[in-house]
Amino acid sequence: MTNSWRAGLQRGGIEMRHLLRNGKEMSGHLTNVVVALLVAAYLSDDVPGTQTPMAHLVLAGFAAYLLFQIGLINLPQMLVTEREEGALLRLRATPGGIPAYLVAKCVLVVVVAVGSVALLLAAAALLVDGPLPHGPADWLTLLWVTTLGLLAVVPLGAAIGAVLPNPREALALIMLPTMGLLVTSGTVFPITSLPVPVQQVAAVFPLKWMAQGLRSALLPDTARTAEVAGSWELPMVALVLTAWAILGFLLAVPLLRRAARRESGSRLSARHRKAAQSGALPT
Repeated sequence: MTNSWRAGLQRGGIEMRHLLRNGKEMSGHLTNVVVALLVAAYLSDDVPGTQTPMAHLVLAGFAAYLLFQIGLINLPQMLVTEREEGALLRLRATPGGIPAYLVAKCVLVVVVAVGSVALLLAAAALLVDGPLPHGPADWLTLLWVTTLGLLAVVPLGAAIGAVLPNPREALALIMLPTMGLLVTSGTVFPITSLPVPVQQVAAVFPLKWMAQGLRSALLPDTARTAEVAGSWELPMVALVLTAWAILGFLLAVPLLRRAARRESGSRLSARHRKAAQSGALPT
């Protein structure tokens, strides 16, 4: 196990260096930050019933969505793509290969997620007078909500990546639901402006609670009056995110093991032939 952790951390460092050298991938992460800043710069109204700028609410929501997106969109795509390229098949023959691979992916996702949120908040504070925590308690809340939020979505993203059919269908299958949650979870406008049934559905999923937890860390305490319960409900934030983290781990481990067991040279060759016939790969 120690060797798997060491190998995973080393592999994670290598993947981070590759990411930093990949201009296309880096531009994708930076684009999300730029879009959030442009939206915030365009807004000038206050959150209804408060003196909190709407831009601050949107920036806190985008910070939550960055964590959510990296765990539930980027990670599944990475896993499916590398499975199609034969990574799981090669790792299955390597002692400790699968655990080291998962550790590496966790390192990559956590660093990218935390770096994206830090860049967003720092750039927003400098360029559009964006929100920052006001004291040690708010910084602590930002830390634990970010940590629990990643624990809630990264294992779930790994489980989704284990069952998605191929990279060409992966984005289509996960993008529409995640964009729907972006609109219905109170990340781009107050959740109280949505119909009650929509609020109830959004409350089942982690994004709503991630955004609410980050708002509690970044917005003044008076902004809590715009929440559904009139408070930040931090115990409920912790409870829901912890429940999703446990569910994600319970799903991810057996599904990833099953995906690894199902890999074989014949399956990989068949997928490559099919992709070549469809024009997705050169023949």
